[in-house]
Amino acid sequence: MEQQKIENIELKFLTLKDYEALKEATIQSYGGLPNSYWKINEIGNLIDIFPEGQVVIMADGEIAGCALSIIVDFDELGEKHTYKDITDDPTFGIHDPDGDVLYGIDVFIRPDFRGLRLGRRLYDYRKELCENLNLKSIVFGGRMPNYHLHADKLSPKQYIEKVKRKQIDDPVLNFQISNDFHPVRVLKGYLEGDKASGEFAVLMEWDNIYYTKPIAKPKPSAVKSVVRLGLIQWQMRSYAGMEDLMHQAEYFIDCVAGYRCDFAMFPEFFNAPLMAEYNEMSEPDAIRELAKHTKEITERLSQLSISYNINIITGSMPEIVRGKLYNVGYLCRRDGSVERYEKIHVTPDEERVWGMVNGNSLKTFDTDCGKIGVLICYDSEFPELSRLLSDEGMDILFVPFLTDTQNGYSRVRLCAQARAIENECYVAIAGSVGNLPKVHNMDIQYAQSAVFTPCDFSFPNNGIKAEATPNTEMILVADVDIDLLRELHTFGAVRNLKDRRKDFYRLERVKK
Repeated sequence: MEQQKIENIELKFLTLKDYEALKEATIQSYGGLPNSYWKINEIGNLIDIFPEGQVVIMADGEIAGCALSIIVDFDELGEKHTYKDITDDPTFGIHDPDGDVLYGIDVFIRPDFRGLRLGRRLYDYRKELCENLNLKSIVFGGRMPNYHLHADKLSPKQYIEKVKRKQIDDPVLNFQISNDFHPVRVLKGYLEGDKASGEFAVLMEWDNIYYTKPIAKPKPSAVKSVVRLGLIQWQMRSYAGMEDLMHQAEYFIDCVAGYRCDFAMFPEFFNAPLMAEYNEMSEPDAIRELAKHTKEITERLSQLSISYNINIITGSMPEIVRGKLYNVGYLCRRDGSVERYEKIHVTPDEERVWGMVNGNSLKTFDTDCGKIGVLICYDSEFPELSRLLSDEGMDILFVPFLTDTQNGYSRVRLCAQARAIENECYVAIAGSVGNLPKVHNMDIQYAQSAVFTPCDFSFPNNGIKAEATPNTEMILVADVDIDLLRELHTFGAVRNLKDRRKDFYRLERVKK
């Protein structure tokens, strides 16, 4: 049938009034195989127990194709099953409205209507149904109609691999793989009498990336999809003391909270102006005096995170632990909990001038806005760290930084953009501007805070979501959509995470 002669295509729910037309369409589609069509009582039962799972495509009033489905508890069913296990009971007692998987029991397109991509419409409907019902996945046993041509030389597994590599053409498997289904396992003896497939089938699966595991007692708060970031481009200037500095910090928190931001991030060493009081000391002694303020600043920022209902990333501050000087920061959640992160790679200057040592703690943090990671300045230039965080499910990487020259800033910025692309995540960077003439080793700062994204169709072409004015005290507010990352992981033009050759290389932490 020529495509231009079709005037109307309609997807509709199957009814018993369609039975005779459905029976004829099924016989045509399966080449007249005996008992290839469904009995009227079986169709009636499917419509009764799960009407939205039974659909037909109408072309100018004729049934052009059909898709039948049920819901199953896949743990109860198990991977090793046959088609008879699914369909032998005409009442479909295996259907479980509380199950977690949509099971496809039949799909076909009449010969006269093939080549019009109508099968894709049926598969797309199933995917939408799976998402709307919050089911984990779609599965079915896929036939291998050309396997009999290669059965004397290839095992089913070898056959599937050659089909995936386009070395063998299998119209059914090719179609299913092109529709984002992936093979899970070979099912032996799946469909009795299917000589073309050698009675083998492939358990095919499509994963619902939006699936949320049900919880017994829903909590009042849920993980947000669209997250608002508030970056504080901090002005380095002289402060009268702790109260003056904290007054300015609260001012900025108040600003970003007023825009209903979910996160506020300060830069690296934003509290450095307090070192002016110790400027007559040597640099190592002065920064150790500054470290004495870290606990109080963290406690006060934690209180502000609660009162302003915002998660605060404290940038970084010096901290002494068992006599060693570290560069650390804290995540102050709006629920009152506090967690610590460390700078893994201190710069040559931090080591030489201040005597700082490398940290040894790297982890992701669960928040009410998804999983986040924090890398302090120089750490963003080591791609292994962000990859480890990405493997733990990080959605947003925060990078508080401090750079004195545009050279140093460019290293942080360009590496942050690379981290966003290679880890398919958002990266937010925030730095300080201005100067501190009364603080040794902290003379001048250069910064342009920004939010970076992957480079794909759902994101800005240049991977820049938002950026501040260079070297100006200000805040930067930007929204990032976590669901877009989920889609990118599966449907992106390129898939940097999914396509990694873990069979060829891998990244592992060193066990201590």
